[in-house]
Amino acid sequence: MAEVRIRDLEKSYGTTAVVHGVSLDIADGEFVVLVGPSGCGKSTLLRMIAGLESISSGTISIGGRVVNNLPPAERDIAMVFQNYALYPHKTVAANMSFALKMARMSKAEIDARVNRTADILGLKPYLGRYPRALSGGQRQRVAMGRAIVRDPQVFLFDEPLSNLDAKLRVQMRSEIRELHQRLGTTTVYVTHDQIEAMSLADKIAVIDKGKLMQYGAPLDIYNNPHNRFVANFIGSPQMNLIDGELRDEGGALKLMVHGGAEILLGGQVGADFFKTRSVTSGSLGIRPQDIYLHQRRSTDDIELHGVVEVLERVGPRRFVYIQVLQTVFLAFDDQDQLRIGDEVKFFLPADKSIAFDLSSGLRLGAANQ
Repeated sequence: MAEVRIRDLEKSYGTTAVVHGVSLDIADGEFVVLVGPSGCGKSTLLRMIAGLESISSGTISIGGRVVNNLPPAERDIAMVFQNYALYPHKTVAANMSFALKMARMSKAEIDARVNRTADILGLKPYLGRYPRALSGGQRQRVAMGRAIVRDPQVFLFDEPLSNLDAKLRVQMRSEIRELHQRLGTTTVYVTHDQIEAMSLADKIAVIDKGKLMQYGAPLDIYNNPHNRFVANFIGSPQMNLIDGELRDEGGALKLMVHGGAEILLGGQVGADFFKTRSVTSGSLGIRPQDIYLHQRRSTDDIELHGVVEVLERVGPRRFVYIQVLQTVFLAFDDQDQLRIGDEVKFFLPADKSIAFDLSSGLRLGAANQ
């Protein structure tokens, strides 16, 4: 078994804490992505799993064995770095076989492993080349091959695609996912790119300022964010988040947003705010694709009026930015009918809208009680 269990993990540099009590269960064979903005502590967490960073407190176990005090070489892990970390004076074959030679494997076993891995990664034609003669994508494959030949319990990837161009990143994402499906090795992968996380992961751990904000399947995190940070970070384009002060006017709950716009909160989103009477400032969240233009779909929908400020073509669809006083909503114009300056009526479906307490950032409502 190669499950990874992290319990109450803390990391401090002097008096500065960078990882705060993170706990994760990663099942045998799972592909888990640690995602968050730059500097959030995700790479530090990965390096603690690898043994490259010491642990201030908490425990890490791999395959049922606590590894807190074990050096990296004894943890049965293999790491793929952002900068490839290849030996420039060694051929592809020599780079891939180096760790096996250090482990004193037989030449026959080393050759078999290198050839098998080269077949998997399409590196057979390049085994005699040096890294300088390879493209970025080929170098990344060599770095991955060097990890695969070791047949470790756990693969660790530290932003392996960040040095590649956009087209190659998309190609390498699919290759990494296909590789995981083929090998079935437990994998922990770090990225700041939430699209990369959504496309690769069995589960996503969203990290911010050293804290675990949410952990779960990609679609669950996308559809049911537990807090405002996750709602804002996961999803492309980003979720609309409209902040304002709450007012109860004769039993009607209104969100008073910047510039004086009033949003009458009905349905579940209004009920969510009513459940927590101490909340005086709130945030209304809705995905751009859930906003209806022109036509109401339900009597609970929230109706708003605004002016088209920007139209942005994205393949067959267009983003439309709608100005409501000093607040901007992003939606999709699927029918290509709008023009800049048009006045438009649009609707926020109550069953797709999410309520957050602005002061704590936590989601309100039954789903998060």
